[in-house]
Amino acid sequence: MKSARFQLSAAAFALAATAPAFAQYQQPQYQGGVPQPAATQASVANLDGRIGTLERQIADLLRVGEENAHRITQLEAQLKQSRDDSAARIAALEAQLAAGAPAPAATAAAEPASSNSKPQLVSASITTKPKPVATTATDASAQADPAEEAYDAGYQLWKSGKYDQAIGALRAFSSAYPKHRRTSWANNLAGRAMLDKGEPRAAAEALLANYRSNPKGERAADSLFYLGQALVKLDQASQACKAYAELEAVYGPAMRADLKAMLPQAKTQAKCSG
Repeated sequence: MKSARFQLSAAAFALAATAPAFAQYQQPQYQGGVPQPAATQASVANLDGRIGTLERQIADLLRVGEENAHRITQLEAQLKQSRDDSAARIAALEAQLAAGAPAPAATAAAEPASSNSKPQLVSASITTKPKPVATTATDASAQADPAEEAYDAGYQLWKSGKYDQAIGALRAFSSAYPKHRRTSWANNLAGRAMLDKGEPRAAAEALLANYRSNPKGERAADSLFYLGQALVKLDQASQACKAYAELEAVYGPAMRADLKAMLPQAKTQAKCSG
């Protein structure tokens, strides 16, 4: 924007500098002692109009810049409020995890539209070791990882439509386990919860952050897809098409079958050309 203002200002200055050259033709010409009208008076008036148009364009650019700065300030305030609202929930969940208390759900389910099945979890209240014949390596890993139960607690809240509580639980998970494989899942599901509760702008920010922070995460591709969905709700269909295009370009053949199946309808909804 700064470059645009500089170029337009320079153009306006250059045009203004030529005004004296044109002004000399405005002096009345005398012929036989009778003053004659300037031959280029209409050209000078046209030049003044063009300079006025450029000045209005510069003013419009400055106004747009101020409006964008105001929007950014509002978004930052919304993010701060959201972090403050979830602080208590995060603290409570972290305390629960530190104490080794069981999560509300005894078993975990994978997110809808997922080809990767989620390992079954056993309630933390069971203290006896399972019989070897009934326990797989995956089950044993899930039992030994309280993070799986923490993620599932957030998932169950989302599934029940308790979106605010789900967002708090999922953010608490990401804060407590930033390097866990489920962090990509949790951040993506938090964004989806925001979208489900009717906050597409906050959802778009969360989903974009999840994709950018870990593009190789297990739910990074999902975040790109649902970012497009959020942008459509924000009446930014052209940006949604860019998100879908990046989804195809980055993940291509590696994209899960369920995302591939949903993508054509999503692109049609956004009226994407490609």
